Amino acid sequence: MKLNTVRFGEIDIDESRIFNFAMPLIGFDDRTRFVIIEPNQDALFKWLQSVDDPTLAFPIISVSALNFDYTIDIPDNVVEALKITNVESLLVMNITSIPQDDPKGTTINLLAPVIFNLDAQIAGQVVLSGSGYDISYPMFKNN
Repeated sequence: MKLNTVRFGEIDIDESRIFNFAMPLIGFDDRTRFVIIEPNQDALFKWLQSVDDPTLAFPIISVSALNFDYTIDIPDNVVEALKITNVESLLVMNITSIPQDDPKGTTINLLAPVIFNLDAQIAGQVVLSGSGYDISYPMFKNN
């Protein structure tokens, strides 16, 4: 399938890699189909690109690649909504905010990860209420 995007131009995507968001991204309830775009296999950041809105793409990262101490408990309603049957089929990514004029000011939203069920191609953004995680956790600590 051809997908026109503002950030990447026209790209080919495999329709089987489209995730349907059973729990939409906060503030984007009407955007429910996304694909993960990897600029290259070694890239630390990936992009969550809307299939239906060519202007909408979020930089995402797996905090496991950063060796953060980050553990989440997935509430029962999320397990049900995302049809989770085993944890091996899950991918947890976090949306980042990268200031254009100061990349060292990049922050990671640890409070509301995006959970992907790779088996069912279903995803959702989950707010971890009471977790103590920050919505703007600095990726780089000041020296």
